[in-house]
Amino acid sequence: MRITVFGTGYLGATHAASMAQLGFEVLGVDVDAAKVALLREGRVPFYEPDLEPLLRKHVASGALSFSTSAADAARFGDVHFVCVGTPQSKGEYAADMRFVDGAVEGLAAHLDRPALVVGKSTVPVGTAARLADRLAELAPAGAGAELAWNPEFLREGHAVDDTLRPDRIVVGVRSTRAERTLREVYATPLAAKTPFIATDYATAELVKVASNSFLATKISFINAMAEVCEATGADVTVLADALGHDTRIGRRFLNAGLGFGGGCLPKDIRAFMARAGELGVDQALTFLREVDAINMRRRGRVVDLARELCGGTVLGRRVAVLGAAFKPNSDDVRDSPALNVAGQLQLQGGEVTVYDPEAVDTARALFPTLAYAGSAVEACHRADVVLLLTEWPEFLDMDPVTLDGVVAVKRVVDARNALDADRWRAAGWTYRGLGRP
Repeated sequence: MRITVFGTGYLGATHAASMAQLGFEVLGVDVDAAKVALLREGRVPFYEPDLEPLLRKHVASGALSFSTSAADAARFGDVHFVCVGTPQSKGEYAADMRFVDGAVEGLAAHLDRPALVVGKSTVPVGTAARLADRLAELAPAGAGAELAWNPEFLREGHAVDDTLRPDRIVVGVRSTRAERTLREVYATPLAAKTPFIATDYATAELVKVASNSFLATKISFINAMAEVCEATGADVTVLADALGHDTRIGRRFLNAGLGFGGGCLPKDIRAFMARAGELGVDQALTFLREVDAINMRRRGRVVDLARELCGGTVLGRRVAVLGAAFKPNSDDVRDSPALNVAGQLQLQGGEVTVYDPEAVDTARALFPTLAYAGSAVEACHRADVVLLLTEWPEFLDMDPVTLDGVVAVKRVVDARNALDADRWRAAGWTYRGLGRP
Protein backbone atom coordinates (compact mmCIF):
# COMPACT_ATOMS: atom_id res chain seq x y z
CA MET A 1 0.00 0.00 0.00
CA ARG A 2 1.29 3.45 -0.95
CA ILE A 3 0.02 6.73 0.43
CA THR A 4 -0.28 10.26 -0.91
CA VAL A 5 -0.89 13.37 1.17
CA PHE A 6 -2.45 16.43 -0.48
CA GLY A 7 -1.31 19.62 1.23
CA THR A 8 2.07 19.94 2.91
CA GLY A 9 1.30 22.59 5.48
CA TYR A 10 1.29 21.92 9.18
CA LEU A 11 -1.11 18.97 9.04
CA GLY A 12 0.02 17.51 5.74
CA ALA A 13 3.78 17.60 6.29
CA THR A 14 3.35 16.03 9.72
CA HIS A 15 1.03 13.34 8.40
CA ALA A 16 3.30 12.52 5.45
CA ALA A 17 6.42 12.13 7.59
CA SER A 18 4.52 10.11 10.18
CA MET A 19 3.06 7.75 7.57
CA ALA A 20 6.60 7.14 6.32
CA GLN A 21 7.64 6.42 9.89
CA LEU A 22 4.84 3.84 10.08
CA GLY A 23 6.44 2.02 7.15
CA PHE A 24 4.64 3.30 4.06
CA GLU A 25 5.95 4.79 0.83
CA VAL A 26 4.54 8.32 0.80
CA LEU A 27 4.18 11.08 -1.77
CA GLY A 28 3.37 14.58 -0.54
CA VAL A 29 1.59 16.84 -3.04
CA ASP A 30 1.32 20.63 -2.97
CA VAL A 31 0.61 23.36 -5.52
CA ASP A 32 3.34 25.51 -3.95
CA ALA A 33 6.49 24.61 -5.90
CA ALA A 34 8.76 26.52 -3.52
CA LYS A 35 7.43 24.58 -0.53
CA VAL A 36 7.83 21.29 -2.38
CA ALA A 37 11.45 22.17 -3.23
CA LEU A 38 12.15 22.90 0.44
CA LEU A 39 10.59 19.64 1.60
CA ARG A 40 12.58 17.67 -0.99
CA GLU A 41 15.68 18.99 0.76
CA GLY A 42 14.39 17.64 4.06
CA ARG A 43 13.51 21.05 5.44
CA VAL A 44 10.22 22.07 7.05
CA PRO A 45 8.93 25.62 6.38
CA PHE A 46 7.60 26.01 9.94
CA TYR A 47 8.61 25.03 13.45
CA GLU A 48 7.29 21.84 14.99
CA PRO A 49 9.38 19.85 17.49
CA ASP A 50 10.70 16.51 16.16
CA LEU A 51 9.22 16.94 12.68
CA GLU A 52 12.22 18.03 10.62
CA PRO A 53 14.53 15.18 11.72
CA LEU A 54 11.75 12.69 10.96
CA LEU A 55 11.08 14.20 7.56
CA ARG A 56 14.78 14.41 6.70
CA LYS A 57 15.26 10.76 7.66
CA HIS A 58 12.56 9.49 5.32
CA VAL A 59 13.40 11.83 2.44
CA ALA A 60 16.96 10.50 2.61
CA SER A 61 15.78 6.89 2.66
CA GLY A 62 13.49 7.45 -0.33
CA ALA A 63 10.35 6.48 1.56
CA LEU A 64 9.06 10.06 1.39
CA SER A 65 8.99 12.20 -1.74
CA PHE A 66 7.14 15.29 -2.94
CA SER A 67 5.46 16.50 -6.12
CA THR A 68 3.26 19.28 -7.46
CA SER A 69 1.30 16.90 -9.71
CA ALA A 70 -2.09 15.39 -8.93
CA ALA A 71 -1.55 13.01 -11.82
CA ASP A 72 1.63 11.74 -10.16
CA ALA A 73 -0.35 11.21 -6.97
CA ALA A 74 -3.09 9.25 -8.74
CA ARG A 75 -0.52 6.93 -10.33
CA PHE A 76 1.42 6.54 -7.09
CA GLY A 77 -1.09 6.08 -4.32
CA ASP A 78 -3.64 3.58 -3.09
CA VAL A 79 -4.81 5.81 -0.23
CA HIS A 80 -4.97 9.59 -0.72
CA PHE A 81 -5.17 11.82 2.36
CA VAL A 82 -6.54 15.35 1.90
CA CYS A 83 -4.84 17.63 4.43
CA VAL A 84 -5.34 21.11 2.96
CA GLY A 85 -6.46 24.16 4.91
CA THR A 86 -9.99 25.39 5.57
CA PRO A 87 -9.43 29.02 6.61
CA GLN A 88 -12.19 31.36 7.67
CA SER A 89 -13.81 33.03 4.68
CA LYS A 90 -13.20 36.74 4.38
CA GLY A 91 -16.00 38.80 5.85
CA GLU A 92 -17.92 35.88 7.33
CA TYR A 93 -17.70 33.02 9.84
CA ALA A 94 -17.99 30.17 7.33
CA ALA A 95 -15.05 27.99 6.31
CA ASP A 96 -13.47 28.56 2.91
CA MET A 97 -13.75 25.17 1.18
CA ARG A 98 -11.97 26.02 -2.07
CA PHE A 99 -8.79 24.14 -1.19
CA VAL A 100 -10.52 20.95 -0.08
CA ASP A 101 -12.81 20.95 -3.11
CA GLY A 102 -9.88 21.66 -5.41
CA ALA A 103 -7.76 18.84 -4.00
CA VAL A 104 -10.51 16.24 -4.34
CA GLU A 105 -11.58 17.39 -7.78
CA GLY A 106 -7.98 17.65 -9.01
CA LEU A 107 -7.26 14.10 -7.90
CA ALA A 108 -10.55 12.57 -9.06
CA ALA A 109 -9.99 13.31 -12.73
CA HIS A 110 -6.77 11.24 -12.72
CA LEU A 111 -7.95 8.18 -10.81
CA ASP A 112 -8.06 5.07 -13.00
CA ARG A 113 -7.99 2.27 -10.40
CA PRO A 114 -9.52 1.52 -7.00
CA ALA A 115 -8.47 4.06 -4.41
CA LEU A 116 -9.57 5.44 -1.08
CA VAL A 117 -9.66 9.23 -0.71
CA VAL A 118 -9.51 10.20 2.97
CA GLY A 119 -10.33 13.68 4.19
CA LYS A 120 -8.48 14.88 7.28
CA SER A 121 -9.20 18.61 7.02
CA THR A 122 -11.63 20.18 9.49
CA VAL A 123 -14.79 20.79 7.50
CA PRO A 124 -18.46 21.75 7.99
CA VAL A 125 -20.69 18.76 8.65
CA GLY A 126 -22.14 17.54 5.36
CA THR A 127 -18.93 18.11 3.39
CA ALA A 128 -17.97 14.44 3.16
CA ALA A 129 -21.33 13.41 1.71
CA ARG A 130 -21.11 16.22 -0.83
CA LEU A 131 -17.57 15.30 -1.82
CA ALA A 132 -18.41 11.60 -2.05
CA ASP A 133 -20.99 12.48 -4.67
CA ARG A 134 -18.52 14.75 -6.45
CA LEU A 135 -15.87 12.04 -6.45
CA ALA A 136 -18.29 9.55 -7.97
CA GLU A 137 -19.23 12.12 -10.60
CA LEU A 138 -15.68 13.05 -11.61
CA ALA A 139 -13.73 9.81 -11.30
CA PRO A 140 -13.62 7.74 -14.51
CA ALA A 141 -16.22 5.00 -14.71
CA GLY A 142 -15.00 1.81 -13.10
CA ALA A 143 -12.20 3.50 -11.16
CA GLY A 144 -13.66 2.33 -7.88
CA ALA A 145 -12.83 5.51 -5.98
CA GLU A 146 -14.34 5.81 -2.50
CA LEU A 147 -14.31 8.55 0.14
CA ALA A 148 -13.76 8.33 3.91
CA TRP A 149 -13.35 11.01 6.57
CA ASN A 150 -10.66 10.77 9.26
CA PRO A 151 -10.46 13.98 11.32
CA GLU A 152 -7.16 15.07 12.81
CA PHE A 153 -6.67 15.86 16.50
CA LEU A 154 -3.18 17.34 16.46
CA ARG A 155 -1.85 19.69 19.11
CA GLU A 156 0.74 22.10 17.80
CA GLY A 157 3.97 21.38 19.61
CA HIS A 158 3.03 17.68 19.94
CA ALA A 159 1.92 16.88 16.39
CA VAL A 160 4.33 14.05 15.61
CA ASP A 161 3.52 12.17 18.80
CA ASP A 162 -0.20 12.81 18.31
CA THR A 163 0.00 11.24 14.83
CA LEU A 164 2.11 8.23 15.79
CA ARG A 165 0.45 7.66 19.16
CA PRO A 166 -3.06 9.16 18.88
CA ASP A 167 -5.53 9.12 21.75
CA ARG A 168 -8.23 7.89 19.33
CA ILE A 169 -8.79 7.26 15.64
CA VAL A 170 -12.15 8.27 14.19
CA VAL A 171 -13.19 7.30 10.68
CA GLY A 172 -16.37 8.10 8.78
CA VAL A 173 -16.94 5.35 6.21
CA ARG A 174 -19.65 3.89 4.01
CA SER A 175 -18.17 0.43 3.44
CA THR A 176 -16.33 -2.34 5.24
CA ARG A 177 -13.63 -2.05 2.56
CA ALA A 178 -12.89 1.55 3.55
CA GLU A 179 -12.81 0.66 7.23
CA ARG A 180 -10.56 -2.32 6.59
CA THR A 181 -8.14 -0.15 4.58
CA LEU A 182 -7.90 2.45 7.33
CA ARG A 183 -7.37 -0.23 9.94
CA GLU A 184 -4.42 -1.39 7.84
CA VAL A 185 -3.05 2.17 7.58
CA TYR A 186 -3.25 2.57 11.35
CA ALA A 187 -2.22 -0.98 12.26
CA THR A 188 0.68 0.18 14.44
CA PRO A 189 -1.26 2.49 16.78
CA LEU A 190 -4.15 0.00 16.81
CA ALA A 191 -1.74 -2.70 18.01
CA ALA A 192 -0.96 -0.35 20.90
CA LYS A 193 -4.68 -0.40 21.86
CA THR A 194 -5.60 3.01 20.44
CA PRO A 195 -9.42 3.27 20.36
CA PHE A 196 -10.80 3.00 16.81
CA ILE A 197 -14.24 4.49 16.18
CA ALA A 198 -15.88 3.74 12.83
CA THR A 199 -18.99 5.78 12.16
CA ASP A 200 -20.89 7.67 9.48
CA TYR A 201 -19.58 10.76 7.69
CA ALA A 202 -21.54 13.33 9.68
CA THR A 203 -20.55 11.98 13.08
CA ALA A 204 -16.88 11.83 12.11
CA GLU A 205 -17.01 15.45 10.93
CA LEU A 206 -18.77 16.56 14.10
CA VAL A 207 -16.28 14.87 16.43
CA LYS A 208 -13.56 17.37 15.52
CA VAL A 209 -15.61 20.56 15.71
CA ALA A 210 -17.41 19.38 18.84
CA SER A 211 -14.06 18.62 20.51
CA ASN A 212 -12.71 22.05 19.63
CA SER A 213 -15.89 23.75 20.78
CA PHE A 214 -15.82 21.97 24.13
CA LEU A 215 -12.16 22.87 24.64
CA ALA A 216 -12.78 26.52 23.70
CA THR A 217 -15.74 26.62 26.08
CA LYS A 218 -13.69 25.29 28.97
CA ILE A 219 -10.95 27.86 28.36
CA SER A 220 -13.43 30.70 28.09
CA PHE A 221 -15.29 29.51 31.19
CA ILE A 222 -12.23 29.92 33.40
CA ASN A 223 -11.48 33.25 31.75
CA ALA A 224 -15.03 34.35 32.59
CA MET A 225 -14.32 33.33 36.18
CA ALA A 226 -11.16 35.44 36.00
CA GLU A 227 -13.32 38.46 35.18
CA VAL A 228 -15.41 37.75 38.29
CA CYS A 229 -12.26 37.24 40.38
CA GLU A 230 -10.92 40.61 39.26
CA ALA A 231 -14.15 42.23 40.46
CA THR A 232 -14.13 40.46 43.83
CA GLY A 233 -10.46 40.10 44.75
CA ALA A 234 -10.55 36.31 44.46
CA ASP A 235 -7.69 34.27 42.96
CA VAL A 236 -8.61 32.40 39.79
CA THR A 237 -5.58 30.10 40.02
CA VAL A 238 -6.70 28.75 43.39
CA LEU A 239 -10.28 28.57 42.11
CA ALA A 240 -9.14 26.50 39.15
CA ASP A 241 -7.17 24.14 41.38
CA ALA A 242 -10.24 23.60 43.56
CA LEU A 243 -12.49 23.02 40.55
CA GLY A 244 -9.97 20.62 39.05
CA HIS A 245 -10.26 18.23 41.97
CA ASP A 246 -13.81 17.49 40.82
CA THR A 247 -13.31 14.49 38.55
CA ARG A 248 -16.32 15.55 36.49
CA ILE A 249 -14.48 18.76 35.57
CA GLY A 250 -10.72 18.06 35.72
CA ARG A 251 -7.87 20.56 35.93
CA ARG A 252 -6.64 20.53 32.33
CA PHE A 253 -7.37 23.66 30.28
CA LEU A 254 -8.52 25.59 33.34
CA ASN A 255 -5.60 28.01 33.15
CA ALA A 256 -7.01 31.52 33.01
CA GLY A 257 -5.08 33.98 30.92
CA LEU A 258 -4.87 35.58 27.52
CA GLY A 259 -7.06 32.95 25.87
CA PHE A 260 -6.81 30.80 22.79
CA GLY A 261 -5.70 31.60 19.26
CA GLY A 262 -4.01 29.82 16.38
CA GLY A 263 -5.26 28.47 13.10
CA CYS A 264 -7.84 26.04 14.51
CA LEU A 265 -9.95 26.91 17.57
CA PRO A 266 -11.09 30.43 16.64
CA LYS A 267 -11.99 29.73 13.02
CA ASP A 268 -13.39 26.27 13.77
CA ILE A 269 -15.93 27.43 16.34
CA ARG A 270 -16.98 30.28 14.04
CA ALA A 271 -17.39 27.90 11.10
CA PHE A 272 -19.41 25.57 13.36
CA MET A 273 -21.75 28.43 14.23
CA ALA A 274 -22.11 29.33 10.56
CA ARG A 275 -22.92 25.76 9.61
CA ALA A 276 -25.47 25.46 12.42
CA GLY A 277 -27.21 28.50 10.97
CA GLU A 278 -27.31 26.89 7.53
CA LEU A 279 -28.84 23.78 9.09
CA GLY A 280 -31.49 25.80 10.94
CA VAL A 281 -30.14 24.92 14.40
CA ASP A 282 -28.22 28.12 15.11
CA GLN A 283 -29.81 28.44 18.58
CA ALA A 284 -28.02 25.26 19.63
CA LEU A 285 -24.66 27.02 19.32
CA THR A 286 -25.42 30.58 20.40
CA PHE A 287 -23.31 29.96 23.52
CA LEU A 288 -20.25 29.80 21.25
CA ARG A 289 -20.69 33.49 20.45
CA GLU A 290 -20.09 34.28 24.12
CA VAL A 291 -17.19 31.83 24.22
CA ASP A 292 -15.62 33.78 21.36
CA ALA A 293 -16.45 37.14 22.97
CA ILE A 294 -14.92 36.17 26.33
CA ASN A 295 -11.79 35.05 24.53
CA MET A 296 -11.43 38.36 22.69
CA ARG A 297 -12.14 40.40 25.86
CA ARG A 298 -9.08 38.93 27.56
CA ARG A 299 -6.86 40.57 24.96
CA GLY A 300 -8.36 43.95 25.71
CA ARG A 301 -7.93 43.34 29.43
CA VAL A 302 -4.18 42.77 29.02
CA VAL A 303 -3.90 46.04 27.10
CA ASP A 304 -5.78 47.77 29.93
CA LEU A 305 -3.44 46.30 32.55
CA ALA A 306 -0.37 47.48 30.66
CA ARG A 307 -1.84 50.94 30.37
CA GLU A 308 -2.79 51.03 34.07
CA LEU A 309 0.72 50.04 35.13
CA CYS A 310 2.13 52.83 32.98
CA GLY A 311 -0.01 55.48 34.69
CA GLY A 312 -2.97 55.44 32.31
CA THR A 313 -1.24 55.58 28.93
CA VAL A 314 1.41 53.71 26.96
CA LEU A 315 2.07 56.68 24.69
CA GLY A 316 5.84 56.99 24.39
CA ARG A 317 6.42 54.09 26.83
CA ARG A 318 8.70 51.19 26.01
CA VAL A 319 6.79 47.90 26.08
CA ALA A 320 8.59 44.54 26.07
CA VAL A 321 6.48 41.69 24.72
CA LEU A 322 7.71 38.18 25.51
CA GLY A 323 6.03 35.83 23.07
CA ALA A 324 4.58 36.09 19.58
CA ALA A 325 3.37 32.56 18.80
CA PHE A 326 -0.15 31.70 19.91
CA LYS A 327 1.31 28.94 22.12
CA PRO A 328 4.76 27.65 23.08
CA ASN A 329 6.61 25.06 20.95
CA SER A 330 5.26 26.60 17.76
CA ASP A 331 6.04 29.45 15.38
CA ASP A 332 2.36 29.78 14.42
CA VAL A 333 1.14 33.37 14.74
CA ARG A 334 -2.27 32.93 13.12
CA ASP A 335 -4.80 34.77 15.27
CA SER A 336 -2.12 35.02 17.95
CA PRO A 337 -3.38 36.77 21.12
CA ALA A 338 0.19 37.88 21.80
CA LEU A 339 0.58 39.70 18.49
CA ASN A 340 -2.93 41.12 18.78
CA VAL A 341 -2.02 42.70 22.12
CA ALA A 342 1.32 43.92 20.80
CA GLY A 343 -0.40 45.53 17.83
CA GLN A 344 -3.02 47.24 20.00
CA LEU A 345 -0.34 48.69 22.27
CA GLN A 346 1.58 50.01 19.29
CA LEU A 347 -1.57 51.65 17.93
CA GLN A 348 -1.94 53.38 21.30
CA GLY A 349 1.53 54.88 20.98
CA GLY A 350 3.65 52.30 22.76
CA GLU A 351 7.18 51.56 21.56
CA VAL A 352 6.73 47.80 21.37
CA THR A 353 9.58 45.30 21.07
CA VAL A 354 8.76 41.60 20.65
CA TYR A 355 10.86 38.53 21.30
CA ASP A 356 9.91 34.89 20.69
CA PRO A 357 12.28 31.89 20.60
CA GLU A 358 10.84 30.58 17.31
CA ALA A 359 8.22 32.96 15.91
CA VAL A 360 10.09 36.21 15.25
CA ASP A 361 10.28 35.62 11.49
CA THR A 362 6.63 34.62 11.11
CA ALA A 363 5.58 37.52 13.35
CA ARG A 364 7.66 40.02 11.40
CA ALA A 365 6.02 38.86 8.15
CA LEU A 366 2.59 39.59 9.64
CA PHE A 367 3.43 42.70 11.72
CA PRO A 368 6.47 44.31 10.06
CA THR A 369 5.95 47.62 11.88
CA LEU A 370 6.70 46.12 15.31
CA ALA A 371 10.28 46.04 16.59
CA TYR A 372 11.84 42.62 17.20
CA ALA A 373 14.66 41.52 19.46
CA GLY A 374 17.09 38.61 19.43
CA SER A 375 16.66 37.75 23.10
CA ALA A 376 14.38 38.37 26.06
CA VAL A 377 16.96 40.63 27.68
CA GLU A 378 17.28 42.69 24.51
CA ALA A 379 13.50 43.06 24.30
CA CYS A 380 13.40 44.27 27.91
CA HIS A 381 16.07 46.95 27.44
CA ARG A 382 14.82 50.16 29.10
CA ALA A 383 11.26 48.80 29.16
CA ASP A 384 8.61 50.60 31.18
CA VAL A 385 6.52 47.43 31.34
CA VAL A 386 7.15 43.77 30.46
CA LEU A 387 4.34 41.53 29.15
CA LEU A 388 4.53 37.74 29.26
CA LEU A 389 2.17 36.70 26.46
CA THR A 390 3.36 33.21 25.43
CA GLU A 391 4.48 30.80 28.13
CA TRP A 392 7.75 29.54 26.63
CA PRO A 393 9.88 27.66 29.20
CA GLU A 394 12.74 30.13 28.87
CA PHE A 395 10.45 32.94 30.06
CA LEU A 396 9.12 30.91 32.98
CA ASP A 397 12.67 30.00 34.05
CA MET A 398 13.91 33.58 33.80
CA ASP A 399 15.29 35.01 37.06
CA PRO A 400 13.70 38.45 37.58
CA VAL A 401 16.92 39.61 39.24
CA THR A 402 18.75 39.26 35.92
CA LEU A 403 16.61 42.11 34.58
CA ASP A 404 17.81 44.53 37.26
CA GLY A 405 19.45 47.40 35.43
CA VAL A 406 17.98 46.21 32.12
CA VAL A 407 14.42 47.52 32.42
CA ALA A 408 13.59 51.13 33.17
CA VAL A 409 10.83 50.18 35.62
CA LYS A 410 10.11 46.83 37.24
CA ARG A 411 6.56 46.21 36.08
CA VAL A 412 5.28 42.94 34.62
CA VAL A 413 1.93 41.77 33.27
CA ASP A 414 1.72 37.97 33.42
CA ALA A 415 -0.98 37.35 30.84
CA ARG A 416 -0.65 33.58 31.17
CA ASN A 417 -0.55 33.38 34.99
CA ALA A 418 2.57 31.32 34.47
CA LEU A 419 5.20 33.20 36.50
CA ASP A 420 5.88 32.76 40.21
CA ALA A 421 4.19 35.93 41.46
CA ASP A 422 5.81 35.79 44.92
CA ARG A 423 9.28 35.45 43.38
CA TRP A 424 8.83 38.44 41.08
CA ARG A 425 7.35 40.60 43.82
CA ALA A 426 10.18 39.64 46.17
CA ALA A 427 12.59 40.86 43.49
CA GLY A 428 10.95 44.28 43.62
CA TRP A 429 8.58 43.98 40.67
CA THR A 430 5.03 45.24 40.45
CA TYR A 431 3.26 42.08 39.28
CA ARG A 432 -0.18 41.83 37.69
CA GLY A 433 -1.85 38.63 36.55
CA LEU A 434 -5.29 37.94 35.15
CA GLY A 435 -7.91 37.13 37.77
CA ARG A 436 -5.36 37.33 40.59
CA PRO A 437 -5.05 39.80 43.47
